[in-house]
Amino acid sequence: MGKPRLTLLGGFTMIAPDGAAFEPQGQKARALLAILVLSPRYELPNEKIISLLWSDRGEMQGRDSLKHAVIDLRRNVLHAAEGWLKSGQGRIQVAPDAFWCDVTEFRTLTSSGDPSDAMQAMDLFRGDLLDGLQVRDPGFEEWLREERAGLRSLAEHCAGRLLAAAEKSGDQRAVIQAAERLSSLDPLSETACRAAMRAHVRLGERSTALRLFSAMKEQLRLELDAEPDAETGDLERAIRRGQTAADTGNQSDTAGDHIEPEGIGYVHHKPSIAVLPFQNMSGDTEQDYFADGMVEEIITALSRMHWLLVIARNSSFTYKGKAVDVRQVGRDLGVRYVMEGSVRKAGDRVRVTGQLIDTSTGAHIWADHFDGDLEDVFDLQDQVTASVIGAIAPRLERAEIERAKRKPTESLDAYDYFLRGMACVHQWTREANNEALDYFALAIRLDPEFATAYGMAARCYSQRKVSGWEVERAQETAEAERLARLAAAFGKDDAIALCTAGMALAYVVGDLEGGAALIERSRQLNPNLAWAGLFSGWVNVWLGKPEIAIERLNRAMLLSPHDPHVYNMQAAKASAHFVAGRYAEASSWAERAVREQPNHLIAGCIVAASAALDDRLKDAQAAVVRLRQLDPKLCGSDLGYLIPLRRSEDLARLEDGLRKAGLPD
Repeated sequence: MGKPRLTLLGGFTMIAPDGAAFEPQGQKARALLAILVLSPRYELPNEKIISLLWSDRGEMQGRDSLKHAVIDLRRNVLHAAEGWLKSGQGRIQVAPDAFWCDVTEFRTLTSSGDPSDAMQAMDLFRGDLLDGLQVRDPGFEEWLREERAGLRSLAEHCAGRLLAAAEKSGDQRAVIQAAERLSSLDPLSETACRAAMRAHVRLGERSTALRLFSAMKEQLRLELDAEPDAETGDLERAIRRGQTAADTGNQSDTAGDHIEPEGIGYVHHKPSIAVLPFQNMSGDTEQDYFADGMVEEIITALSRMHWLLVIARNSSFTYKGKAVDVRQVGRDLGVRYVMEGSVRKAGDRVRVTGQLIDTSTGAHIWADHFDGDLEDVFDLQDQVTASVIGAIAPRLERAEIERAKRKPTESLDAYDYFLRGMACVHQWTREANNEALDYFALAIRLDPEFATAYGMAARCYSQRKVSGWEVERAQETAEAERLARLAAAFGKDDAIALCTAGMALAYVVGDLEGGAALIERSRQLNPNLAWAGLFSGWVNVWLGKPEIAIERLNRAMLLSPHDPHVYNMQAAKASAHFVAGRYAEASSWAERAVREQPNHLIAGCIVAASAALDDRLKDAQAAVVRLRQLDPKLCGSDLGYLIPLRRSEDLARLEDGLRKAGLPD
């Protein structure tokens, strides 16, 4: 007898081997079954399940709700094999072979390079995961959003491969069908539009090709307020001039337009990464569990970065135990970057190595190793995960910035403009700040709901204030608040948008509590985001909580030791020590920040005030001279605006120190 069939794509249905339909009665019981079937090793701890489905309830109530959901599954999933659902020792497990599941089959088929498998995979993708299931819990909604994004990305990648194969075959009707399939997943895919236009021209259907162009142009205008790419426009003009099919080009689009020259794979237009299973070099099979858990933690942490597309665990783990060519993996999975690594145990010590590779060139972007004790495996996993994220996130960003710089200006999209703006933010000069605002404005014009672009534009106004570059204070404060509010509205689950918006609200607008709340939400969404820790440190300094600030800043420095804005971390730490009354430490950290970034006015103020209060008047006076060169209008009455210290005694000590150093009132 066959297995029961569990369908999760496009909705939830269960079919017994005899064809009868059956399913759990409760929405959360269905969600529980889906979570278990899609989880690594088909099991999860009770606490994790409760956090996903009953996060709004107390511990006892959550456990009771979980118990009833398990009873629902056992009572109503009547046709599954005996013992298919096990609970005990704080975990719940589904037998791996209890069901045939469409998602599992879909992921297996998409990892194959066979076009017939890609076709079968697309037939399985009938819609989004668990479409129509109503479970109102933030934890589940976030899990579902990430799972759906990963599956839809695989579907787009698969549809792109089918389109490339169809173009290579020369079957124009197959090209049109494949292009329509890709367009159904990504209605704004100009790759699909161009392929269909070329195919219709080759079939003598020029008017149809031109109608496709007009429809794409209108859709781009309505949804993005943008024009088609230059290549799409060139193709349309060639068709209008009556050029032959050969003149419109016989090759499929290039990898930069999502399809490789040979038509091997589909590369997503967003930065994308696959984390491959780490190789166990220990000869100890028990370390497989540790290595796999490490990779799962890294995948989960990377998935919190909304600018990065992360291939789901089930797809990347199809390479477990295999010798791989990372360039081929890039083509198979449609990703720009691959991370691989190894785990080696020696006694009670373990060494984890990792490397990040650009799949288009095979070049190594980053490589490092981490050592630790196996005394607490989960703590070690957390430490390595945090270190890996802190190391590779800035390198990925720099690689993407360089990629955007190399693109022709006429081919830039919203994300490219955003990356160019980020490059300017890192320069921290007045001219670069103005350029960054221009780039972020262009990104927002192309994508009016680009939350991170709003947040980074607001961040520019924080940078302007701390550097003394403001021209119209009231006007710039109002604009910073507008941008921050939009970033928070559009980026409710975007950690970067929230923390940059929170910093602008706290520092530029003066809403310390409102800004602190957004930054804290950002920290909860992505505990490995260094900027969230940095901005939390600053706000806690201003609120008069220096020890909390130092704790947050230490973690930020640990997460991102090579951060382009390390001087801002140093300035914040200096300010925390100043508020705590530790003037020697404050001076030391502030001097480091000033050496890295002379434009940082707060760091300069801490250098001068700390030196004065530590009875080093010559150093203090020299620091004030540098401050006045940066901002000739700076005086004591401005300090409360420049450094928004909530406690009056903290501000009074700062004013006293700078007065002694020679800053005019």
